[in-house]
Amino acid sequence: MSDTMTKGGAGAGAKATNDIKDIRLADEGRRRTEWAERSMPVLRQLRERFTRERPLAGKRLAACLHVTTETANLAVTLQAGGADVALCASNPLSTQDDVAAHLVKDHGIKVFAIKGEDHETYYEHIRAALAHRADITMDDGADLVGALHMIALNRLDDLAPPVRQWVETLSAADRKSLVAGVIGSTEETTTGVIRLKAMAKDGVLQFPVIAVNDSLTKHLFDNRYGTGQSTLDGIIRATNLLIAGSTIVVAGYGWCGRGFALRARGAGANVVVTEIDPMKALEAQMDGYRVMPMEEAAPLGDLFVTLTGNVEVIRVEHMRAMKDGAVVANSGHFNVEIDLDGLKKVAKGPVAVREFVDEFQLGGKKIFVLGEGRLINLAAAEGHPASVMDMSFANQALAAEFVVNNAKKLTKDVHRIPADLDQEIARLKLQSMGVAIDTLTAAQRKYLASWDMGT
Repeated sequence: MSDTMTKGGAGAGAKATNDIKDIRLADEGRRRTEWAERSMPVLRQLRERFTRERPLAGKRLAACLHVTTETANLAVTLQAGGADVALCASNPLSTQDDVAAHLVKDHGIKVFAIKGEDHETYYEHIRAALAHRADITMDDGADLVGALHMIALNRLDDLAPPVRQWVETLSAADRKSLVAGVIGSTEETTTGVIRLKAMAKDGVLQFPVIAVNDSLTKHLFDNRYGTGQSTLDGIIRATNLLIAGSTIVVAGYGWCGRGFALRARGAGANVVVTEIDPMKALEAQMDGYRVMPMEEAAPLGDLFVTLTGNVEVIRVEHMRAMKDGAVVANSGHFNVEIDLDGLKKVAKGPVAVREFVDEFQLGGKKIFVLGEGRLINLAAAEGHPASVMDMSFANQALAAEFVVNNAKKLTKDVHRIPADLDQEIARLKLQSMGVAIDTLTAAQRKYLASWDMGT
Protein backbone atom coordinates (compact mmCIF):
# COMPACT_ATOMS: atom_id res chain seq x y z
CA MET A 1 0.00 0.00 0.00
CA SER A 2 1.11 3.56 -0.61
CA ASP A 3 1.65 6.18 2.02
CA THR A 4 -1.02 8.33 0.36
CA MET A 5 -3.97 6.08 1.16
CA THR A 6 -6.76 8.11 2.67
CA LYS A 7 -9.74 6.89 4.63
CA GLY A 8 -13.33 8.00 4.49
CA GLY A 9 -15.35 8.18 7.70
CA ALA A 10 -14.00 7.33 11.13
CA GLY A 11 -13.19 4.31 13.23
CA ALA A 12 -11.50 1.02 12.55
CA GLY A 13 -14.03 -0.01 9.90
CA ALA A 14 -13.55 3.05 7.72
CA LYS A 15 -13.02 2.28 4.04
CA ALA A 16 -10.10 3.61 2.00
CA THR A 17 -11.22 6.28 -0.45
CA ASN A 18 -8.09 5.97 -2.59
CA ASP A 19 -4.73 4.25 -2.82
CA ILE A 20 -2.23 6.00 -5.08
CA LYS A 21 1.51 6.50 -5.14
CA ASP A 22 1.88 10.23 -4.40
CA ILE A 23 -0.70 13.01 -4.39
CA ARG A 24 2.09 15.49 -5.12
CA LEU A 25 2.23 14.21 -8.70
CA ALA A 26 -1.21 15.71 -9.43
CA ASP A 27 -0.03 18.85 -11.24
CA GLU A 28 1.94 16.85 -13.80
CA GLY A 29 -1.02 14.50 -14.23
CA ARG A 30 -3.36 17.42 -14.84
CA ARG A 31 -1.07 18.91 -17.52
CA ARG A 32 -0.74 15.59 -19.34
CA THR A 33 -4.47 14.84 -19.09
CA GLU A 34 -5.27 18.25 -20.56
CA TRP A 35 -2.83 17.55 -23.39
CA ALA A 36 -4.61 14.27 -24.16
CA GLU A 37 -8.00 16.01 -24.01
CA ARG A 38 -6.98 18.21 -26.96
CA SER A 39 -7.03 15.06 -29.12
CA MET A 40 -10.36 13.78 -27.79
CA PRO A 41 -13.00 16.03 -29.39
CA VAL A 42 -15.77 13.41 -29.51
CA LEU A 43 -15.49 12.66 -25.80
CA ARG A 44 -15.35 16.40 -25.13
CA GLN A 45 -18.66 16.90 -26.95
CA LEU A 46 -20.19 14.06 -24.96
CA ARG A 47 -18.92 15.60 -21.72
CA GLU A 48 -20.61 18.89 -22.59
CA ARG A 49 -23.92 17.07 -23.17
CA PHE A 50 -23.48 14.92 -20.07
CA THR A 51 -22.90 18.06 -17.99
CA ARG A 52 -26.22 19.47 -19.21
CA GLU A 53 -28.33 16.30 -19.10
CA ARG A 54 -26.74 14.29 -16.23
CA PRO A 55 -27.79 10.89 -17.68
CA LEU A 56 -25.86 8.96 -15.00
CA ALA A 57 -27.13 10.91 -12.02
CA GLY A 58 -27.38 8.85 -8.86
CA LYS A 59 -25.50 5.87 -10.31
CA ARG A 60 -22.40 4.36 -8.75
CA LEU A 61 -19.91 3.23 -11.38
CA ALA A 62 -16.87 1.01 -10.73
CA ALA A 63 -14.30 0.94 -13.53
CA CYS A 64 -11.34 -1.44 -13.90
CA LEU A 65 -9.33 0.20 -16.68
CA HIS A 66 -5.79 1.23 -17.52
CA VAL A 67 -5.25 4.41 -15.51
CA THR A 68 -3.91 6.69 -18.24
CA THR A 69 -4.49 10.26 -19.40
CA GLU A 70 -7.15 9.04 -21.82
CA THR A 71 -8.96 7.09 -19.10
CA ALA A 72 -8.84 10.19 -16.91
CA ASN A 73 -10.82 12.07 -19.54
CA LEU A 74 -13.38 9.25 -19.62
CA ALA A 75 -13.65 9.22 -15.81
CA VAL A 76 -14.23 12.98 -15.73
CA THR A 77 -16.88 12.63 -18.46
CA LEU A 78 -18.70 9.94 -16.47
CA GLN A 79 -18.52 12.12 -13.37
CA ALA A 80 -19.89 15.06 -15.37
CA GLY A 81 -22.82 12.83 -16.27
CA GLY A 82 -23.62 12.41 -12.59
CA ALA A 83 -21.88 9.11 -11.82
CA ASP A 84 -20.07 8.43 -8.55
CA VAL A 85 -16.91 6.89 -10.01
CA ALA A 86 -14.40 4.48 -8.45
CA LEU A 87 -11.43 3.46 -10.60
CA CYS A 88 -8.88 0.67 -10.23
CA ALA A 89 -6.17 -0.54 -12.61
CA SER A 90 -6.73 -3.39 -15.06
CA ASN A 91 -3.00 -4.14 -15.25
CA PRO A 92 -0.31 -3.82 -12.54
CA LEU A 93 2.11 -2.03 -14.89
CA SER A 94 -0.21 0.28 -16.85
CA THR A 95 -1.00 2.93 -14.23
CA GLN A 96 0.32 6.46 -14.74
CA ASP A 97 0.80 7.58 -11.14
CA ASP A 98 0.57 11.28 -11.90
CA VAL A 99 -2.80 10.76 -13.58
CA ALA A 100 -4.10 8.81 -10.58
CA ALA A 101 -3.04 11.69 -8.32
CA HIS A 102 -4.72 14.25 -10.59
CA LEU A 103 -8.05 12.40 -10.52
CA VAL A 104 -7.98 12.20 -6.74
CA LYS A 105 -6.84 15.75 -6.04
CA ASP A 106 -8.59 17.72 -8.76
CA HIS A 107 -11.80 15.71 -9.27
CA GLY A 108 -12.35 13.78 -6.04
CA ILE A 109 -12.59 10.50 -7.95
CA LYS A 110 -11.83 7.37 -5.95
CA VAL A 111 -8.70 5.77 -7.44
CA PHE A 112 -6.99 2.55 -6.40
CA ALA A 113 -3.95 2.11 -8.63
CA ILE A 114 -0.16 2.22 -8.33
CA LYS A 115 2.24 1.43 -11.18
CA GLY A 116 4.16 -1.75 -10.41
CA GLU A 117 1.79 -2.90 -7.67
CA ASP A 118 2.27 -6.51 -6.60
CA HIS A 119 -0.28 -9.28 -7.07
CA GLU A 120 -1.82 -8.84 -3.62
CA THR A 121 -2.17 -5.08 -3.97
CA TYR A 122 -3.67 -5.44 -7.44
CA TYR A 123 -6.46 -7.61 -6.05
CA GLU A 124 -6.86 -5.43 -2.97
CA HIS A 125 -7.63 -2.64 -5.43
CA ILE A 126 -10.13 -4.88 -7.23
CA ARG A 127 -11.73 -5.48 -3.82
CA ALA A 128 -11.91 -1.73 -3.20
CA ALA A 129 -13.70 -1.23 -6.52
CA LEU A 130 -16.15 -4.04 -5.71
CA ALA A 131 -16.79 -2.43 -2.32
CA HIS A 132 -18.04 0.64 -4.19
CA ARG A 133 -21.19 -1.46 -4.75
CA ALA A 134 -21.66 -0.26 -8.28
CA ASP A 135 -24.83 -0.02 -10.31
CA ILE A 136 -22.68 -0.19 -13.46
CA THR A 137 -19.27 -1.80 -13.91
CA MET A 138 -16.79 -0.94 -16.65
CA ASP A 139 -14.07 -3.49 -17.41
CA ASP A 140 -10.97 -3.95 -19.55
CA GLY A 141 -10.47 -7.70 -19.26
CA ALA A 142 -13.54 -8.66 -17.19
CA ASP A 143 -11.78 -8.72 -13.81
CA LEU A 144 -14.61 -6.94 -11.97
CA VAL A 145 -17.34 -8.93 -13.70
CA GLY A 146 -15.39 -12.15 -13.20
CA ALA A 147 -15.09 -11.54 -9.46
CA LEU A 148 -18.78 -10.67 -9.16
CA HIS A 149 -19.72 -13.90 -10.86
CA MET A 150 -17.49 -16.01 -8.65
CA ILE A 151 -19.34 -14.40 -5.73
CA ALA A 152 -22.73 -15.06 -7.35
CA LEU A 153 -21.85 -18.70 -8.01
CA ASN A 154 -20.33 -19.13 -4.53
CA ARG A 155 -16.98 -20.11 -6.06
CA LEU A 156 -15.03 -18.23 -3.41
CA ASP A 157 -11.95 -20.45 -3.72
CA ASP A 158 -11.50 -19.08 -7.23
CA LEU A 159 -11.20 -15.52 -5.93
CA ALA A 160 -7.82 -13.92 -5.18
CA PRO A 161 -7.13 -13.92 -1.40
CA PRO A 162 -7.76 -10.18 -0.78
CA VAL A 163 -11.15 -10.41 -2.48
CA ARG A 164 -12.08 -13.77 -0.94
CA GLN A 165 -11.22 -12.66 2.60
CA TRP A 166 -13.42 -9.59 2.21
CA VAL A 167 -16.32 -11.53 0.70
CA GLU A 168 -16.18 -14.03 3.57
CA THR A 169 -16.95 -11.18 5.97
CA LEU A 170 -20.19 -10.40 4.11
CA SER A 171 -23.51 -11.98 4.94
CA ALA A 172 -25.31 -14.07 2.33
CA ALA A 173 -27.74 -11.19 1.80
CA ASP A 174 -24.87 -8.75 1.33
CA ARG A 175 -23.25 -10.97 -1.27
CA LYS A 176 -26.50 -11.33 -3.14
CA SER A 177 -27.15 -7.58 -3.13
CA LEU A 178 -23.62 -6.87 -4.33
CA VAL A 179 -24.34 -8.73 -7.56
CA ALA A 180 -28.08 -8.00 -7.82
CA GLY A 181 -27.37 -4.27 -7.58
CA VAL A 182 -25.51 -4.27 -10.90
CA ILE A 183 -27.89 -3.25 -13.69
CA GLY A 184 -25.32 -3.72 -16.43
CA SER A 185 -21.70 -3.64 -17.45
CA THR A 186 -19.43 -2.60 -20.31
CA GLU A 187 -16.33 -4.39 -21.61
CA GLU A 188 -13.47 -2.71 -23.45
CA THR A 189 -11.26 -5.45 -24.85
CA THR A 190 -11.32 -8.60 -26.98
CA THR A 191 -10.11 -10.84 -24.15
CA GLY A 192 -12.87 -9.66 -21.84
CA VAL A 193 -15.57 -10.11 -24.47
CA ILE A 194 -14.39 -13.68 -25.10
CA ARG A 195 -14.74 -14.46 -21.38
CA LEU A 196 -18.17 -12.84 -21.18
CA LYS A 197 -19.54 -14.64 -24.23
CA ALA A 198 -18.39 -17.92 -22.68
CA MET A 199 -20.30 -17.00 -19.50
CA ALA A 200 -23.41 -16.16 -21.51
CA LYS A 201 -23.13 -19.44 -23.42
CA ASP A 202 -22.95 -21.34 -20.13
CA GLY A 203 -26.02 -19.48 -18.85
CA VAL A 204 -24.27 -17.95 -15.85
CA LEU A 205 -24.15 -14.28 -16.86
CA GLN A 206 -25.94 -12.34 -14.12
CA PHE A 207 -26.64 -9.05 -15.92
CA PRO A 208 -26.44 -7.53 -19.43
CA VAL A 209 -23.04 -6.51 -20.76
CA ILE A 210 -22.28 -4.11 -23.60
CA ALA A 211 -19.32 -5.33 -25.66
CA VAL A 212 -17.69 -2.02 -26.47
CA ASN A 213 -14.93 -3.91 -28.28
CA ASP A 214 -17.46 -5.12 -30.85
CA SER A 215 -18.25 -1.56 -31.97
CA LEU A 216 -16.75 -0.76 -35.37
CA THR A 217 -15.47 2.58 -34.06
CA LYS A 218 -13.58 0.67 -31.38
CA HIS A 219 -11.93 -2.42 -32.85
CA LEU A 220 -11.35 -1.14 -36.39
CA PHE A 221 -9.38 1.82 -35.02
CA ASP A 222 -8.26 1.23 -31.42
CA ASN A 223 -7.19 -2.38 -32.01
CA ARG A 224 -5.61 -1.76 -35.40
CA TYR A 225 -4.12 1.73 -35.34
CA GLY A 226 -3.83 2.16 -31.57
CA THR A 227 -2.29 -1.23 -30.80
CA GLY A 228 -0.16 -1.11 -33.92
CA GLN A 229 1.51 2.17 -33.04
CA SER A 230 1.66 1.83 -29.25
CA THR A 231 3.08 -1.71 -29.32
CA LEU A 232 5.94 -0.62 -31.55
CA ASP A 233 6.40 2.44 -29.33
CA GLY A 234 6.64 0.30 -26.18
CA ILE A 235 9.16 -2.09 -27.74
CA ILE A 236 11.40 0.72 -28.96
CA ARG A 237 11.24 2.56 -25.61
CA ALA A 238 12.11 -0.62 -23.72
CA THR A 239 14.95 -1.77 -25.99
CA ASN A 240 16.10 1.06 -28.30
CA LEU A 241 16.47 -1.62 -30.97
CA LEU A 242 16.53 -0.83 -34.67
CA ILE A 243 13.43 -2.25 -36.34
CA ALA A 244 14.61 -1.87 -39.93
CA GLY A 245 16.13 -5.04 -41.30
CA SER A 246 15.05 -7.20 -38.36
CA THR A 247 12.73 -10.19 -38.58
CA ILE A 248 9.63 -9.76 -36.44
CA VAL A 249 7.30 -12.67 -35.75
CA VAL A 250 3.71 -11.54 -35.13
CA ALA A 251 1.61 -14.18 -33.35
CA GLY A 252 -2.02 -13.56 -34.25
CA TYR A 253 -3.55 -11.70 -37.19
CA GLY A 254 -6.69 -10.29 -35.64
CA TRP A 255 -7.16 -6.53 -35.70
CA CYS A 256 -4.34 -5.99 -33.18
CA GLY A 257 -1.97 -8.26 -35.07
CA ARG A 258 -2.88 -6.62 -38.38
CA GLY A 259 -2.13 -3.20 -36.94
CA PHE A 260 1.22 -4.16 -35.46
CA ALA A 261 2.34 -6.07 -38.57
CA LEU A 262 1.52 -3.01 -40.68
CA ARG A 263 3.54 -0.70 -38.42
CA ALA A 264 6.48 -3.12 -38.16
CA ARG A 265 6.64 -3.46 -41.95
CA GLY A 266 6.41 0.30 -42.28
CA ALA A 267 9.46 0.63 -40.03
CA GLY A 268 11.43 -1.70 -42.29
CA ALA A 269 11.01 -5.07 -40.60
CA ASN A 270 10.66 -8.42 -42.34
CA VAL A 271 7.38 -9.67 -40.90
CA VAL A 272 6.37 -13.28 -40.31
CA VAL A 273 2.83 -14.09 -39.13
CA THR A 274 1.71 -17.16 -37.19
CA GLU A 275 -2.00 -18.05 -36.98
CA ILE A 276 -4.41 -20.85 -36.09
CA ASP A 277 -7.32 -19.45 -38.16
CA PRO A 278 -7.06 -20.38 -41.87
CA MET A 279 -9.04 -17.30 -42.96
CA LYS A 280 -6.78 -14.89 -41.09
CA ALA A 281 -3.69 -16.79 -42.22
CA LEU A 282 -4.85 -16.50 -45.83
CA GLU A 283 -5.45 -12.79 -45.39
CA ALA A 284 -1.94 -12.31 -43.94
CA GLN A 285 -0.45 -14.24 -46.86
CA MET A 286 -2.30 -12.05 -49.37
CA ASP A 287 -1.28 -8.94 -47.45
CA GLY A 288 2.29 -9.90 -48.34
CA TYR A 289 3.56 -11.48 -45.14
CA ARG A 290 5.22 -14.86 -44.73
CA VAL A 291 2.91 -17.21 -42.84
CA MET A 292 4.11 -20.30 -40.99
CA PRO A 293 3.70 -22.20 -37.70
CA MET A 294 5.51 -20.87 -34.63
CA GLU A 295 7.75 -23.94 -34.69
CA GLU A 296 9.15 -22.82 -38.07
CA ALA A 297 9.23 -19.14 -37.16
CA ALA A 298 11.10 -19.60 -33.85
CA PRO A 299 14.61 -19.95 -35.33
CA LEU A 300 14.05 -17.01 -37.70
CA GLY A 301 12.83 -14.19 -35.49
CA ASP A 302 14.79 -11.40 -33.86
CA LEU A 303 11.66 -10.14 -32.10
CA PHE A 304 8.46 -12.03 -31.23
CA VAL A 305 5.19 -10.30 -30.29
CA THR A 306 2.03 -12.12 -29.19
CA LEU A 307 -1.38 -10.53 -29.88
CA THR A 308 -3.82 -13.45 -29.63
CA GLY A 309 -5.75 -13.34 -26.35
CA ASN A 310 -4.84 -16.99 -25.76
CA VAL A 311 -2.51 -18.89 -23.44
CA GLU A 312 0.99 -20.33 -24.08
CA VAL A 313 1.31 -19.05 -27.62
CA ILE A 314 5.08 -19.00 -27.18
CA ARG A 315 6.17 -22.06 -25.24
CA VAL A 316 9.48 -23.37 -23.92
CA GLU A 317 10.09 -25.51 -27.03
CA HIS A 318 9.79 -22.38 -29.15
CA MET A 319 12.18 -20.40 -26.95
CA ARG A 320 14.72 -23.23 -27.04
CA ALA A 321 14.72 -22.92 -30.84
CA MET A 322 15.17 -19.13 -30.87
CA LYS A 323 18.46 -17.51 -31.79
CA ASP A 324 20.76 -16.02 -29.15
CA GLY A 325 19.50 -12.56 -28.18
CA ALA A 326 15.90 -13.04 -29.32
CA VAL A 327 13.44 -10.59 -27.77
CA VAL A 328 9.96 -11.72 -26.71
CA ALA A 329 7.06 -9.37 -25.93
CA ASN A 330 3.31 -9.53 -25.45
CA SER A 331 0.60 -7.09 -26.47
CA GLY A 332 -2.39 -9.26 -25.55
CA HIS A 333 -4.37 -8.25 -22.50
CA PHE A 334 -3.15 -10.83 -19.96
CA ASN A 335 0.39 -12.03 -19.27
CA VAL A 336 -0.43 -15.62 -20.26
CA GLU A 337 0.58 -15.65 -23.92
CA ILE A 338 4.25 -16.36 -23.18
CA ASP A 339 4.91 -19.40 -20.98
CA LEU A 340 7.05 -17.56 -18.44
CA ASP A 341 6.42 -20.13 -15.71
CA GLY A 342 7.81 -22.81 -17.97
CA LEU A 343 10.76 -20.62 -18.94
CA LYS A 344 11.65 -19.92 -15.31
CA LYS A 345 11.77 -23.67 -14.60
CA VAL A 346 14.37 -24.40 -17.28
CA ALA A 347 16.33 -21.14 -17.59
CA LYS A 348 18.55 -19.04 -15.36
CA GLY A 349 17.11 -15.65 -14.50
CA PRO A 350 15.47 -13.31 -14.75
CA VAL A 351 18.15 -10.62 -14.58
CA ALA A 352 17.02 -7.05 -15.24
CA VAL A 353 19.33 -5.59 -17.90
CA ARG A 354 17.24 -2.49 -18.64
CA GLU A 355 13.98 -1.16 -17.30
CA PHE A 356 11.28 -3.51 -18.65
CA VAL A 357 13.90 -5.95 -20.06
CA ASP A 358 14.64 -9.26 -18.30
CA GLU A 359 17.38 -11.63 -19.45
CA PHE A 360 17.02 -15.41 -19.26
CA GLN A 361 19.86 -17.83 -20.04
CA LEU A 362 18.55 -20.91 -21.79
CA GLY A 363 20.91 -23.59 -23.11
CA GLY A 364 23.80 -21.22 -23.66
CA LYS A 365 21.62 -18.58 -25.30
CA LYS A 366 20.08 -15.38 -23.99
CA ILE A 367 16.35 -14.69 -24.34
CA PHE A 368 15.06 -11.24 -23.42
CA VAL A 369 11.48 -10.84 -22.15
CA LEU A 370 9.91 -7.38 -22.16
CA GLY A 371 7.61 -5.95 -19.48
CA GLU A 372 7.25 -9.22 -17.53
CA GLY A 373 5.17 -10.52 -20.42
CA ARG A 374 2.48 -7.92 -19.76
CA LEU A 375 1.05 -5.44 -22.25
CA ILE A 376 4.24 -3.87 -23.60
CA ASN A 377 2.47 -0.79 -24.96
CA LEU A 378 1.35 0.15 -21.45
CA ALA A 379 4.19 -1.34 -19.41
CA ALA A 380 6.95 0.52 -21.25
CA ALA A 381 5.01 3.27 -23.03
CA GLU A 382 1.80 5.27 -22.64
CA GLY A 383 -0.72 3.07 -24.42
CA HIS A 384 -2.75 4.15 -27.42
CA PRO A 385 -2.70 7.73 -28.72
CA ALA A 386 -5.49 9.89 -27.34
CA SER A 387 -7.00 10.47 -30.77
CA VAL A 388 -7.92 6.81 -31.21
CA MET A 389 -8.98 6.36 -27.57
CA ASP A 390 -11.38 9.26 -28.18
CA MET A 391 -13.63 6.88 -30.12
CA SER A 392 -13.17 3.92 -27.77
CA PHE A 393 -14.07 5.94 -24.71
CA ALA A 394 -16.93 7.70 -26.48
CA ASN A 395 -18.27 4.17 -26.89
CA GLN A 396 -17.77 3.52 -23.16
CA ALA A 397 -19.58 6.70 -22.13
CA LEU A 398 -22.49 6.04 -24.50
CA ALA A 399 -22.62 2.40 -23.39
CA ALA A 400 -23.01 3.48 -19.76
CA GLU A 401 -25.84 5.81 -20.75
CA PHE A 402 -27.41 3.04 -22.86
CA VAL A 403 -27.34 0.66 -19.89
CA VAL A 404 -29.09 3.21 -17.68
CA ASN A 405 -31.78 3.86 -20.28
CA ASN A 406 -32.36 0.23 -21.29
CA ALA A 407 -31.42 -1.94 -18.29
CA LYS A 408 -34.96 -3.22 -17.81
CA LYS A 409 -35.23 -4.30 -21.45
CA LEU A 410 -31.80 -5.85 -21.94
CA THR A 411 -31.45 -9.60 -21.50
CA LYS A 412 -28.62 -11.22 -19.52
CA ASP A 413 -26.40 -11.51 -22.55
CA VAL A 414 -23.55 -9.77 -24.35
CA HIS A 415 -24.87 -6.92 -26.51
CA ARG A 416 -23.42 -4.49 -29.03
CA ILE A 417 -23.89 -0.76 -28.94
CA PRO A 418 -26.66 0.10 -31.42
CA ALA A 419 -25.38 0.77 -34.93
CA ASP A 420 -26.76 4.31 -34.96
CA LEU A 421 -24.58 5.25 -31.96
CA ASP A 422 -21.55 3.65 -33.63
CA GLN A 423 -22.26 5.69 -36.76
CA GLU A 424 -22.72 8.87 -34.74
CA ILE A 425 -19.29 8.45 -33.14
CA ALA A 426 -17.75 8.07 -36.61
CA ARG A 427 -19.64 11.15 -37.84
CA LEU A 428 -18.48 13.26 -34.90
CA LYS A 429 -14.89 12.10 -35.37
CA LEU A 430 -14.92 13.02 -39.05
CA GLN A 431 -16.47 16.38 -38.20
CA SER A 432 -13.73 17.09 -35.67
CA MET A 433 -11.12 16.29 -38.36
CA GLY A 434 -12.72 18.69 -40.83
CA VAL A 435 -13.68 15.84 -43.18
CA ALA A 436 -16.94 16.00 -45.15
CA ILE A 437 -18.50 13.03 -46.95
CA ASP A 438 -21.24 12.52 -49.53
CA THR A 439 -24.87 11.75 -48.70
CA LEU A 440 -27.25 9.56 -50.65
CA THR A 441 -29.51 11.24 -53.17
CA ALA A 442 -33.23 10.45 -53.20
CA ALA A 443 -32.72 8.26 -56.28
CA GLN A 444 -29.89 6.34 -54.59
CA ARG A 445 -31.95 5.73 -51.46
CA LYS A 446 -34.82 4.47 -53.59
CA TYR A 447 -32.50 2.16 -55.58
CA LEU A 448 -30.98 0.65 -52.44
CA ALA A 449 -34.42 0.06 -50.93
CA SER A 450 -35.88 -1.52 -54.07
CA TRP A 451 -35.87 -5.06 -55.36
CA ASP A 452 -37.65 -4.52 -58.66
CA MET A 453 -35.41 -1.90 -60.29
CA GLY A 454 -33.36 -3.30 -63.16
CA THR A 455 -29.94 -2.35 -64.45
